[in-house]
Amino acid sequence: QVQVVQSGGGSVQAGGSLRLSCTTSGYTTSSYCMGWFRQAPGKEREGVADIDSDGSIMYRDSVKGRFTISKDNAKNTLYLQMNSLKPEDTAMYYCATEAWWGPVFGRCRFGYWGQGTQVTVSS
Repeated sequence: QVQVVQSGGGSVQAGGSLRLSCTTSGYTTSSYCMGWFRQAPGKEREGVADIDSDGSIMYRDSVKGRFTISKDNAKNTLYLQMNSLKPEDTAMYYCATEAWWGPVFGRCRFGYWGQGTQVTVSS
């Protein structure tokens, strides 16, 4: 059984930084794609960044140069370092792991989800 547990997030002023973490169990991060999605109120969930099993990384254009996705395979943990945050980054952020079902971002499809963590950026 795959479990995805998130931590981090919170509230910050524009220009600030936050770090999200996501630990999986029943799932080998080194073998599959992992990613971060977000959903703002009234909007659809969108892919933010993902990292494939071969280490290749994709970001959505609006976060390039500000967000960094990384993982520690020994700890089965995924991270999202978010710098230079903007009010438009405000959303619920979800960690996701690869599956045969679910939305696609980049080359991967995601079907296992964390519980979500709120990120709020004030101007």
